[in-house]
Amino acid sequence: MNRIVNRRRQRGAVIVTAALALLFLLGFMGIALDFGHLFVVKTELQTAMDSCALAAAQELDGQGTALTRATSAGMTAGNMNRVNMQSTTWSGKGQIVAANVTFRDAAYVPTTVPANARYAQCQHTQPNVNMVLLQAMGAFSGDTAGNPSTRNVQAQAVATRASTQTTCPIPVGLKPKPGGTAPNYGFQVGEWVTVYGDRVPNSGELGWYNLDGSTNANETRKELSEGGSCGTRIGDVLGTPGAQTTVDTPWNYRFGIYKNADYDPNVNHPDFSGYSYTANNWKNAVPQNAWSGTPAAGSHPTAANFLTKRAAFASFDDTGTSLTNGSTIVFGKANQLNSFKKLATPGNAGQHRQYGYSRRVVTVPVINPASKVIDYACMFMLHPLSGPKDDGHLEFLGNAGAATSPCTSNGLAGGSAGPLVPVLVR
Repeated sequence: MNRIVNRRRQRGAVIVTAALALLFLLGFMGIALDFGHLFVVKTELQTAMDSCALAAAQELDGQGTALTRATSAGMTAGNMNRVNMQSTTWSGKGQIVAANVTFRDAAYVPTTVPANARYAQCQHTQPNVNMVLLQAMGAFSGDTAGNPSTRNVQAQAVATRASTQTTCPIPVGLKPKPGGTAPNYGFQVGEWVTVYGDRVPNSGELGWYNLDGSTNANETRKELSEGGSCGTRIGDVLGTPGAQTTVDTPWNYRFGIYKNADYDPNVNHPDFSGYSYTANNWKNAVPQNAWSGTPAAGSHPTAANFLTKRAAFASFDDTGTSLTNGSTIVFGKANQLNSFKKLATPGNAGQHRQYGYSRRVVTVPVINPASKVIDYACMFMLHPLSGPKDDGHLEFLGNAGAATSPCTSNGLAGGSAGPLVPVLVR
């Protein structure tokens, strides 16, 4: 009889032991799954903050609108990432807003002065990330305070600008003027330079050159498109492409100008402004200085320098969305851009501000007669192209490696000269 009782007691003890072990294992499984979930969210959020800080730092050129542009660019880049198990809406918990993007000076003191800003900081808290199994454990054990149903996840990134080893220029080469030497190679800051659409340029001119050294015209479009080509170095030999067929499309995206099928500023991003400049609407003598100058007498009534238009997020049609009106302002011809149909919208609530970033201030390789890269210029894209073989114009803004240059690149930091690139420092 005693043996039977002992066996029953042992069976009861095994059940209790198994139940306690199961509870113990369930707790470990809850920790593994829920904290694994938190780790994934933290990693995704950190990637978003890194993107935000790099995009914001790229705009810190000391101009009066630098912080406005940096905030907008940081929000756009950061929110393009997916957070909380690859949710495009971040599970509806809130994405990056302007208050998440702040700036610091050279001494790392918070600043709101554009000329002093050297660092961009993006910081965001993703609230109420669900803790499903730990919550269940808390309900089972009665310790709901120690096992909350949600947790907050925070990430931060800080970026600045530094000299680049390699660059991400557009596939256009600048030939120095006869006798022109560094840093400006005979050009005046503010001078307009022609980029020829259908022939190799002479000294003092611009032309299409493939950064990879090839002669393929499709490569030119690829290198001009968003993302472009990075890795160009001093000493690289560029290639002379054949007849252009499609470069006008990616060129015009930068002005917020689209054909029907590609009208998506959230994908084909514009600059902060599409307002454009030709001798028709900007009557200034050389150096014309559409970047920061004052319009001369006879200029169009809407005319103002690009820094002003960029601050207002002006469209190709200034404050409107009519492609024909914009063409009349810029070219004096309503039908100049017949093959294009749509404009990005202007103003504080428009697509230039919502989706834009700095796409018309570009780095251009300076090349010698052998098409070898000897330096980099900073240039400003003045107007859209009506066709792939049209001549365009860029404004010379100085050497890309100058401390006050508005040019940045997306190459690899760590060089001693050349364009400035955004780089994470924290």
